[in-house]
Amino acid sequence: MTATAPAEHHRPDKPAATDERLLHTSPWKKLLGRPELGSVVGAVAVFVFFSLTADSFLKASSLGTVLYAASTIGIMAVPVALLMIGGEFDLSAGVLVTSSALISTMFSYRMTANVWVGILVSLLVTLAVGVFNGWMLTRTKLPSFIITLGTFLMLTGLNLGFTKLISGTVSTKTIADMEGFSSAKALFASQLTIGDVGFKVTILWWAALVALATWILLRTRFGNWIFAVGGGADAARAVGVPVVRTKIGLYMGVAFCAWVSGQHLLFSFDVVQSGEGVGNELIYIIAAVIGGCLITGGYGSAIGSAVGAFIFGMTSKGIVYAEWNPDWFKFFLGAMLLLATLLNAWVRKRAEASK
Repeated sequence: MTATAPAEHHRPDKPAATDERLLHTSPWKKLLGRPELGSVVGAVAVFVFFSLTADSFLKASSLGTVLYAASTIGIMAVPVALLMIGGEFDLSAGVLVTSSALISTMFSYRMTANVWVGILVSLLVTLAVGVFNGWMLTRTKLPSFIITLGTFLMLTGLNLGFTKLISGTVSTKTIADMEGFSSAKALFASQLTIGDVGFKVTILWWAALVALATWILLRTRFGNWIFAVGGGADAARAVGVPVVRTKIGLYMGVAFCAWVSGQHLLFSFDVVQSGEGVGNELIYIIAAVIGGCLITGGYGSAIGSAVGAFIFGMTSKGIVYAEWNPDWFKFFLGAMLLLATLLNAWVRKRAEASK
C-alpha cells in the first residue's frame, strides 16, 4: 500500500508561488539577453579605433561611403541571419546575387524586351532557386551545407557557361539604352544627396529589410516558427510548427534579397562579370555571426546582422582612410569574427547566470 502525502495547505507565513511571467525583469538583465549586445560593443570599439587612426574617417562624406559598403553586405546579411536562426546555411547566396543580375540583363538583351520584363523574370527564377534549396533540404534531410554547396557549384558553372554562350565573353552586353533602364536604376542604384553627402538607395533598402525582419521575428507567428525550428526541428514539428513551409520560406527570403542585390549590381555598373559573387556568402555569414547569431541556430536578431554589416563597412573603408595596406583587411575581419564570437558567448553566459 502506497502512502499518499496530504496536500499542503497554504500557510500565511509561506509565500505563494509566483508565475515567472509576472516577475519583474531589470533593464540590465534585458540588455544582457539581447543577441546584438556583443556586436554593438564591437562596433563602438571599431568606430573609436578608426576615429583615432584615420583623420578622414569622421568626415561627413566618409559616412555615406561606410554606410554604402555596409548596406551591400547588410541586405544579404538580414535573410542569412534569419536562416541561421532557423538552423540552416546557404552557401549559394553570393553567386545567386550574380545569377539574378545575369538573368535580368541577358533576358532583356536577347529578347529585346523592356528592362522591367527581365527584372521580373529574374525575380521568378531567383525565388525558384530558393524554393529548390528549401525543398531539397526538407525532402532529402541532407545538411544544408551539402545542399547549398551543390547549388553554389551549379550556379557558378551556369553563370559562366550561359554568359559565354550568349555574349561570347565572361561579361554581359550593355542594356543602358533599353527602355526602362533609367526607372530601374532609380529604384535599385540611385543616390540621394543630403547636404554635401551622397547616400546610395541601397541604404534605404537595407534599413527597410532590417525593420521588416525585426517585425517578423518579434511580432509574428512566423517569427516564432523560425526560432522554434532553429531550436529543434523535431520538437517544433511535435507542437504543430510547419517546419517544411518555414524553411522553404527562409530560403525564399534569401533569394528575394539576392534579387535586390543583383539588380543593384546590374544597374550600378550596367554590365555584369559572370565570376562575381564567389566568396561573398562567407561574408554574409560572418556579419550574421558577429551580430550574435549562433551557428547552431535558435538565437540571433536582424538588428545584430545590421550591426555586423556596419562593422564590416567601417573596417573595409577605415583601412583605406588610414592608408594601410588593404591586404590586412581579411586579417582584421577574421580577428573581429573570433572576438565577437567570444564576446557574444560571454554575454550569453552572464545573461543565463543572472536569470
